[in-house]
Amino acid sequence: MIAAIMVGAPVARAGDITTTDITFTRSDATITNGTIHAPAGATGRPGVVLVHGSGTEKSPQYDQVAAALAREGIVALRYDKRAENYTPAHRDYSLLADDALSAVAALRNRTEVDPAKVGIWGLSEGGWVAPLAVSRSADAAFLITIGANSGAPAAQQTWANETRFEAAGVRGSMVDVLGRNGIRVMAGAGLFAQADYNPLPVLARIQQPVLGIWGELDRLTPPGDSLRGFQEVFDRAGKTNYALRTLENAQHGGFTTTDGFDKGDELAPGYAQLMGDWVNGLPGSANVQADPPAAQGHSVTPLSPLKWWESPTAQLILLAVTVLALLGYALTGFVEAWRLPSVAPARILLAASVIGIMGAFAQLLFVASSRATEFGPLLFGRTLPWVALQVIACGAVVALGFVVVRRPQGTGQQIRWAMIVCAGIGFTLWSVYWGLLRP
Repeated sequence: MIAAIMVGAPVARAGDITTTDITFTRSDATITNGTIHAPAGATGRPGVVLVHGSGTEKSPQYDQVAAALAREGIVALRYDKRAENYTPAHRDYSLLADDALSAVAALRNRTEVDPAKVGIWGLSEGGWVAPLAVSRSADAAFLITIGANSGAPAAQQTWANETRFEAAGVRGSMVDVLGRNGIRVMAGAGLFAQADYNPLPVLARIQQPVLGIWGELDRLTPPGDSLRGFQEVFDRAGKTNYALRTLENAQHGGFTTTDGFDKGDELAPGYAQLMGDWVNGLPGSANVQADPPAAQGHSVTPLSPLKWWESPTAQLILLAVTVLALLGYALTGFVEAWRLPSVAPARILLAASVIGIMGAFAQLLFVASSRATEFGPLLFGRTLPWVALQVIACGAVVALGFVVVRRPQGTGQQIRWAMIVCAGIGFTLWSVYWGLLRP
C-alpha cells in the first residue's frame, strides 16, 4: 500500500490545536483530501485515521471527534470518503479499507506522529471497514470502533427498523413486513449493499490492540449483542489485548442523547478521555476489559433465507400479473358488449387494489428512507395510514367474493370477468405477504 502526501496547507490555529489540510493518493491512484488535527507543536505523538460511517456527506461530527482526540494528545486525520460507485445497492468494503490504509500511510509520514503508533478509528459502517483494514496491515498499530456491529448489515438494519417501531408502540404486521420482509426482499434483489457481510472472521484475525465502544442508548446498532459478539470471537481466538466499553447515556456515534434516537451537540462525557487514556497508555492499556452489555428492547434475530415464492422474481411476476390484469379489465371496459352486468363490486376491487398497492409501496419507501420514530396516532398498534390500507384490502377481498359468484354468460364478459378475478386473486396473495391482510 503506497500513499503520498501531495500538499500541506498553511496551519490554522484553534487554541491548543492545529489543523492542516492535506491531499494524498489512494491505492487506485486517485487523490482525496483530508484534514489533520494535532496538538500544537506535536512531534512523535500517537495518530489515528478516522473511517466514516455510511453515506458520503461531510458531517461535522468527524471534525469534532478529531479535535477531541487532538486535545487528548493524539493526532487525528479526517479524510473525504470515496463517493464513486457508492450507492445503497453497492459499496466495496475492501476498497474502502484500502483507502483507510492509504490514509494511515499518509499520516505515518507526518512529523507530528510516531509512525509506529498510528491506528484506525471506525464509526458504524466504519466498524466493518476499519477492522478489515487493520487485519490487512501491520502498519496500523491499533483499532478503535464506535457503534460497530458483530453481525451482518441486513440483520443490523432490520433490528434498527424494529427498534424504531417498538419505541413508537407499533406492532403486528407493520413490524413483521415493513421492518423485516422489506429488508429480506431488498437483499435478495441485490438492492442492499453488503447485506450478508460477516465481520467475525475478520475480527478473529486482528492481532493489534482493539478498543470497542458502544453507546448505551444506541438505536442503530444493537449495543449489547455487538459487544457480546466481539467478546466471543476474541475469546475464541485467544485474544488478550482488547477492551470493550459501554458509554452511559450515549447514542450510536458517542454523542449525548435523551433517548438514543436524537443526537446532541457534544460528545458523551468520558468518551474522548476513554480513547485518549487507552491510546496513550498502549501497550500497557491493552489488556482484557469488558463492560456489561447494554440492555436492548429485543435481541437481533437473523434473517431467514427467502423461500422460492418470496424471491424478488416471484414477487415481480405476481405483481406484474396483477397489474396487467387490472389494466386489461380497465381497458376492455371501452367495449360495450364486454361490460359486466353488475359493475360495482368489480370497480371496488379495481380501485381497492390500485390504492392498496400504491399505498403499501409508499409505506415501504417511507420506512426505508427515513429514521422517523414518531408515526402519528396509532390504532391497535398500527398507524392510521396502515389501518386504512388494511381496511381497503379487506374491502377488495369482499368485492372479489361478489365478483366470483356473479359470473356472466357472454364470451367477452367472461374474458373480462376472468381478468378482474385474476387481478383480485393476485392482489389478495400479494396483500397477505406484505401484511395488508395480516393482523
